[in-house]
Amino acid sequence: MTAGSGSERRARGPLGGRLALWLTLAAAVLAAAPAAAVTAGPSAVPRAHAARPPAAAAARAPDCDPRRAGPRPDRVDGEAVRRIRERGHLVAGVDLNSYLWASLDQDAQEPSGFDIDLVRAIARDILGPKATVRFVSMPPAQRIPRLQSRQVDVIVRTMSITCERLADVAFSSVYFETGHRLLVPQDSELTGFDAKLRGRRVCLSKGSSASGLLKNSGTGAVAVETASHLDCLVELQQRNVDAVLTHATLAAGLAAQDPTLKMVGPLLDTSLYGVAMNKDDTDLVRRVNAVLEDYRAGGAASPWMVSYDKWLAPTLGPRPQGPPPAAYAD
Repeated sequence: MTAGSGSERRARGPLGGRLALWLTLAAAVLAAAPAAAVTAGPSAVPRAHAARPPAAAAARAPDCDPRRAGPRPDRVDGEAVRRIRERGHLVAGVDLNSYLWASLDQDAQEPSGFDIDLVRAIARDILGPKATVRFVSMPPAQRIPRLQSRQVDVIVRTMSITCERLADVAFSSVYFETGHRLLVPQDSELTGFDAKLRGRRVCLSKGSSASGLLKNSGTGAVAVETASHLDCLVELQQRNVDAVLTHATLAAGLAAQDPTLKMVGPLLDTSLYGVAMNKDDTDLVRRVNAVLEDYRAGGAASPWMVSYDKWLAPTLGPRPQGPPPAAYAD
């Protein structure tokens, strides 16, 4: 059985068993047909265009600043926004394995979570109050190719803005800030990202930013790659790996699913989440940045804070300072 075949295994844990199994099965159904998606509107898929090959790391701009990745906000309609309106619905790449960020409601069969709230805000701004969204679930490794081939309009999938990725796709301004942490069993002797990891098996999602972090850590840990962090949860529950390396935001969701797990050590880096889009869709990037300006505004009553309090505060704690401030490239 491969590391990525989490749908064939049963997750354990007081809460993790039922919820992790449900999410894994839902993701497996979607993964069986790459173009399939949970649809809250018409089922048409945008016409595919040839994808550019991923840019080499050396191609990144020497003065790259992930905090100032995108252009200033503007609501002037361009080709990309008109394309969405003509189609009649937004196509959004998400991760339905991310408890509290984006997952399927077991009763309503509708995606919900912090990232889903933001997707719906973008859709309403472009298409009006009755906007529909087609949600396309995908693993990390498919995010950039799906954008480049125009299979999706936006990706809102806890995706970090990095200089390497900016060579291939465009990003909005930062909408969340986090960092990587280790997730281990409660009885683990591991206490952080240090020499105790030598020879230990650490699980991470293929195509995620955790890969480079572990590779360059000098800890001597052995990387085990799976299709998603939910597959890593199953691997950890079955003691096939010693730890999971992922964003603290996602690790908190996994620990909420299974309280026999815990996070250890401090944040290892700074990860800045942005909405990813095709590099040629500058009008859409400006539009999304305009949506984010409104989404952050209003202090404790802002849509950002309301969504944070609903989904994330129970596991990440209160965030009185609010969302990250906006900064732009121009």
